[in-house]
Amino acid sequence: MRRRAGLVLSGAFLLLSLFLPAQADTVRIATFNTELSRKGPGLLLRDIERGEDPQIAAVIEVILAAKPDVLTLQGIDWDYHNRTLRALERHLALARHPFPYLFAAAPNAGLPTGLDLDGDGRLGGPGDSQGYGDFTGRGGIAVLSRIPIDTAEVLDLSPMLWRDLPGALLPQNADGSPFPSAMAQAVQRLSSTAHWVVPLRLPGGARLDLLTFQAGPPVFDGPEDRNGRRNHDEIRLWQLLLDGRLPEPFHPADLRQFVIAGGANLDPGKGAGIKAAIRQLLDDPRLQDPRPTSAEAGLNTVEWDSAGQMRVDYILPSVNLPVADAGVLWSLPGTDSASRASRHRLVWVDIELPRPDPSGSD
Repeated sequence: MRRRAGLVLSGAFLLLSLFLPAQADTVRIATFNTELSRKGPGLLLRDIERGEDPQIAAVIEVILAAKPDVLTLQGIDWDYHNRTLRALERHLALARHPFPYLFAAAPNAGLPTGLDLDGDGRLGGPGDSQGYGDFTGRGGIAVLSRIPIDTAEVLDLSPMLWRDLPGALLPQNADGSPFPSAMAQAVQRLSSTAHWVVPLRLPGGARLDLLTFQAGPPVFDGPEDRNGRRNHDEIRLWQLLLDGRLPEPFHPADLRQFVIAGGANLDPGKGAGIKAAIRQLLDDPRLQDPRPTSAEAGLNTVEWDSAGQMRVDYILPSVNLPVADAGVLWSLPGTDSASRASRHRLVWVDIELPRPDPSGSD
C-alpha cells in the first residue's frame, strides 16, 4: 500500500487503525532538531544504511522513547528522492514505530545564487547560498507522520523573497544602502531553511495544519545584523500568515486548527537576537504556549557549549486545540542517548482530538 519512491506515501483513513491506538483521543506532536547533517551530499544516507553511526542510533532511540504520532525534524540533510528520510523511517519501522506518511522538499540551505549574499567580497561560499550551506539540501527539515498528509495542499513559503515580507527588517550598509547590495536583496529569500504549511487529515476527516520551520541563528554576522534581522522576520512570518498579509501566492487555506512546530533559534530572554520576535509570537492570542518542560532543564530545549541552555525549539498549538500534556525529553533513564543524539532535545505536546463519530457522519 505504501509508495516507496516519493514525497507522498498514500493510504486510506482505515490505515490509521494500524498505527494509532484503537481508542486514541490524543495526538502527540513532536519537534526535534537532530543535527543529522554531514559534510557532503549522500554521506548521511551512507551512515544511516551502514547502521553503525552512534549519533544516528541515539536519534532513533530518542524518537522511539517519545513515540510521536507526528514528528517534525530539523537539521537533516535532504536529497531529491528522499532516500535519506526513507532510510531513517525504515529503522523506526523495524523498531515497530512506523511513519507511513513522509514529506520533505528542497530547503533553501545550500541553494546557490551566484552572488555575494553575505558581504564578504567572495563568491561561492556557504554564506552565498539562499540559506547557509555548502551543498544543496544540507540541514533541511522534514515531517514524518502516522496520520495522512494531504501533500497536494502543502503550502511552501520558502521561495518568498525577504524584501516582499511586509515590514521586512532588511539589513543596510553604513551609508543606508541595501546590504550587501541591491542585487543581492533582489534575489534573497526570507527562509534560511524552509517554512511549510502541511495539512494533516485526522481520524474522522478533520484537518490539522502543521506550520513547521527552522530559522537561522541571529549571530555570525556584522554590524548590519543581517542574521539577527532575518531570524526576526523568519519568526514574524507566522503572524503575518495568520493575519492574511503575505503576498500572493503565499496564502494558505482557511486555518482553523493548527500547530506551529519547529526551531526559532531564539530564546525569549537569553542570548543574542531580537527578542521581540519570539515574545510576540508566544503572546499571540491565537496561539497557546503549553510551556513544555523537563525535570532536568525546565523550559530549555538546547545546550550549547558557549551559550549554555536555552529555549529555542517550540510547539505552539492554536487556542482551539485542547492540550493534554507536554514535555521536553532532556534525558533517557540509564543512558546518555539524548545528549549524544543532538545538542537540541525533542519537544512534544499531546493534543486532544474529538473522537470519530461511529455512525460515519461528519
